[in-house]
This record gives sequence, C-alpha cells and structure tokens, in this order.
Amino acid sequence: MKKLLFAFAIATIVWSCKTAISSTSASVKEEIQVNINLNEIKDDKVLVTVKTPKITTDEVTYYVPKTVPGTYSEDNFGKYIEDVKAFDKKGNALIVKNLDTNSWSIANAKMLDKITYLVNDTYDTETGKGFGSDDIFSPTGSNIDAGKNVMLNTHCFVGYFSNYMAVTYKLSVSHPAEFWGATSLTDLDAATTNDLFVASRYAELVENPIMYSKPNYTTFKVDDMEILIAVYSPTGKITAEGITPEMKKVMTAQKKFLGPVNSTKKYSILLYLSTMNKDAQGFGALEHPTSTTVVFPEMIPNDALTKEMKDVVSHEFFHIVTPLTIHSQEIQNFDYNAPKMSEHLWMYEGVTEYFANLFQINQGLIDEEEFYSRIAEKIENASKLNDTMPFTTMSKNVLVEPYKAQYLNVYEKGALIGMCLDIIIRENSNGQRGILDLMHKLSNEFGVSKAFNDEELFAKITQLTYPEVGEFLKTYVSGSTPIPYDYYLSKVGVTKTTKKTPTNVFLKGQVPYITVNQATKEIIVLPNIELNDFYTHLGLKGNDILLAINDKNYSLDNIYDMISESEKWKENDHINVKIKREGKEQILKGNVKLPYEEKESFEAKDATKTAMKEAWLRG
Repeated sequence: MKKLLFAFAIATIVWSCKTAISSTSASVKEEIQVNINLNEIKDDKVLVTVKTPKITTDEVTYYVPKTVPGTYSEDNFGKYIEDVKAFDKKGNALIVKNLDTNSWSIANAKMLDKITYLVNDTYDTETGKGFGSDDIFSPTGSNIDAGKNVMLNTHCFVGYFSNYMAVTYKLSVSHPAEFWGATSLTDLDAATTNDLFVASRYAELVENPIMYSKPNYTTFKVDDMEILIAVYSPTGKITAEGITPEMKKVMTAQKKFLGPVNSTKKYSILLYLSTMNKDAQGFGALEHPTSTTVVFPEMIPNDALTKEMKDVVSHEFFHIVTPLTIHSQEIQNFDYNAPKMSEHLWMYEGVTEYFANLFQINQGLIDEEEFYSRIAEKIENASKLNDTMPFTTMSKNVLVEPYKAQYLNVYEKGALIGMCLDIIIRENSNGQRGILDLMHKLSNEFGVSKAFNDEELFAKITQLTYPEVGEFLKTYVSGSTPIPYDYYLSKVGVTKTTKKTPTNVFLKGQVPYITVNQATKEIIVLPNIELNDFYTHLGLKGNDILLAINDKNYSLDNIYDMISESEKWKENDHINVKIKREGKEQILKGNVKLPYEEKESFEAKDATKTAMKEAWLRG
C-alpha cells in the first residue's frame, strides 16, 4: 500500500503495499456462492448474499477481515457490515451473535443455507487524518456511489469461514448495464447486467479488486503480459488513453529490467480519482499480485498525475517479484483476523522500492544526478527515524508501537539495505551479479506456492551469494548498528557532495508560504512569516491575495495547476502576478527569483571505480 500524504497542496508519497497470500486448507471441498447487488443501492449500502457450503458443526463463525496483507494496520473492515442475518433452506431465521467487530457466530449451523448483510462504503467517512487514524486507507477501502462508481475491494464485501478458506468462491455481481467491471478476473457471464467470477480460494478472491463504472480503459501488451488501465474520473477530464503512453513506456522498461521473472499474464491498474468532497482522502496505491488500486485527487494536474502514477506503478509492479513470488510462511498462510507478521519487510518493501528507482537509471528513464539525489533523500529521511531499531524486529512487530511508528522506514532504509546488498554482490562478483540475480535465484528456490521460513532466509541468501552478504544482514538488518552508507557507496566510486538546488516557491519542506480561504477559495500569502526570495523580489507581502499569475486566474479550484506550473519556472523568467492588497487589485511585474537550499547529494568522482559503478547502475 502506497500512501500519499498531502501537505497543503503538495503531495508527498509514502509507501505501503499489498502482498501475495494463499489460504489454509479446507476440510470439505465445496463452494461458496456470493451475490453482490449493485442495482439496489440505498444510502451507499449494498446487499450481499452468501450461499454457504454444508456446515458440519453446530455453530460456525463468519469473519470479515480485521486486516489484509501489506496494509500493516488493523483496519477492522467488519465495522462497515450491518444487519447480518442467517437463514436455513426454508427461509427461517437462525440466531446470529455478533462476537466482535469482525465476526458473527451462527447457531444451529448444520441448518445454515445463506447469510445476508449490508455493506457500507469507506470513502465518504474518511477524514484525511493520515496513517494510524481510524480511516481506512482509500486504496484498501470501498466506494459505493449509485450510477457512478463502485470500488469493490473484495475483502470489504466478502468474508470467510475459517475451515473453508480453500473452498471455491463464485462471485456474482448484478449491476446496471452501463457499468463495466475492471479487474484481472475473467467474467464468465456473457450478460451485460451480471458478472460471474470464480476464485479457487478466499485468498484469490481477496487479491482481485473490481472497479465498476462507465467504461474508461485501455489495454496493451508488454511481451506476453496483458496490461489493463481503467480510470474513474468524476468530471471525465482524466482518461485512460491520456495516461497510457507513459505507463506503457515505464512498464515495458520494468519488464526488460526484470528479465525472466514473470508471475502473471494479466496486470490491471485501477485508478480512482477523488472529488475530495465527502470522498476518498487517502492517496496512494495498494498492490495485489495481478493488479494495483490507485487513488488520487482529481484536481491534480495531468502532468503531476502522470509523474505520480509512474512512481506508484513502478513500485507496485515490482511486487510480482516479492512477495508474490518470494515470501514467508506468514504471508503464504496469512491470518486475516489474527495476523502474524514476517521479519522481512526490508525485502518485500525495501528491495521493491530500490528496484523502482534502480530500473529507471538502468533503463535510461532518469540520469545519474537524479538517481543520486533520490538516494540522498532516502538517507536523509531514514536519519529522521530510529536508526538503531533492528529492522527484523520492527518488521515482525509492525502492527504495534513503538514499531508501527517506524514502518515508513521500509521505503527509506529498506531501499538503502537493498542498495548496499546490491553493491556487495557486485563487488564480490566483479560486477557480474547484483541483487536482481539474487531475487532470480530465490524465486527459483521458492516461488508462488512455496514459502520460506523467516528464520532461515538469511542463511539461504548467504548460501546463494557471499559471506559478506550474511555479515551485512546480521550486523545491519537484524542488528542495531547504523549502516555506513558512505563506505558502501565508495565501493562504486560515489562520494558525498553538496549542491545548491532550487526549491518550491510555495512550500518550504512541509511548511507552506500560502493558505486558502475556504469560504472565498482565495489563495493568500501567509502573514507573519519570513518570505523567500520569490516573494521579496516581486514585492509580495503577507495577506496579499493571489488572483492570477501570468494572466491565468487561480483559486482553490485549480491550486494544483498553479503549483505544477511553478515547478517549470526558471531563474529570471518574466512573471506578472495579479494580487488584491487591502481591497485593491494591482499587478506586480518582474523576474522569477527562485529560493535555493544546500542539499547533500552524491557524485561519481573516483574514475578507478567507473567499471564497477557502470555494472551497478546499468549491468
């Protein structure tokens, strides 16, 4: 799951991703039939009917997940379930007892024929308070908007009986004729108002979200993999066709980078764009083995959306390596209501995030300066978190504090762990092999249906690589010693440097220079703060209302466009700003003076290590 936190109007991406799972064995090989009725939506609620298998016990418990793999939080999806009823074949009601938020006990279970309940959606209850709040992270949640859109993350709608998780699930979705369901599942019903999807087990059903709306999608091939991109845009301004060219470019490069690793024949990207008005507030993505659900605000400019989508999809797609192909027993046999976490988030999320950056320099999508800048940023971000907390300990206990608060480090230090391992393997193999080679070997050793034991992974990695790799894992991943990044980067001739770089004119870090009057939608320069060179050079003052820049009007409605345009400004570009000061309009004319700050970065300076650096970045 990739979380996007919005500070004022600028998006910063925080990651957390969905993982691959399989279910426990079932004692009876029957099937569970589920019907979801999207034709009769009332108060953003839909009716779900579960036709149960033959139950052989006097009492049975129906569960809705407390959590799903990769979210690293207890979300309690059962709190959105209402009016649970159970019936025998004659339609007589059976006694149902609500045991807790996520489970219901049914008496006289041998007579049980079906369960019915209502499902409420999550999007319109979100507050946007961020990670750790009571909100369901939007790509993990659900939307039910009659006639417009239903984001059907199946774990929000369908539950399970613990002894029947390997039973076949047949999901029937009745819907308006104008709705089309975007998913990696195959619709086996030719009717235009009903879809039928079959999953071999509960885990497979959960791993396949479906987004219903009017058709707005594209498909294309990358080698032998079919890619589906589906978009829901409330105003219709964002189309799948508009974002497909860049997505195709990125995913083609990813497939080329990965080589023989290929675990799926179809991959779906489901993009939901939020109005932000009683709508989704948690922006980012949730990864599944054959798809990714993505949520962004619709007001984000097209070029910014394309950039964010490239970064999001780059990360999520690489999860087909780990944990889809390479994962532990805890993931293979995930318990949705009493989860046990794996020690190896450094690999599931960290190596994935490292690949999402490495492949871009490897495939020529970014240059060395940009790549080093990203590495420097990750080192800086990691330094703000607990650098002595053993990564395996944090990972194993990530659902509880104080470890939960350190989760975001999987995308910072976790990626840097991947980088250091890559360099160590390159050094010991004279540049011939790297961490991607290790992932290939691990995928051959294990695979989609064969999990490793947590405590045995480091020994296996050491066996497949070098003793130095094992020492690194022991010292810096399961140990509490901070990683000396300069030491490892020096092995490829890269050393620390300081660069003067331009920063955003409207934001310093997470602190804005402007605010918005929600009533009038006016953009206002904040008073009583020290303004940067952009403002002082033009003569802008606190409380000035920004009406237009370069003859384009701005307000809350298109503030993202203003910020996006500012990223393109160059030093000394001509600019005119229309403002209102003390009730009077005026135009300020001048040249752009960008604010600058000193930032640490890296630079390849040791020419004797050029061959090793090239093997690392482009090998």
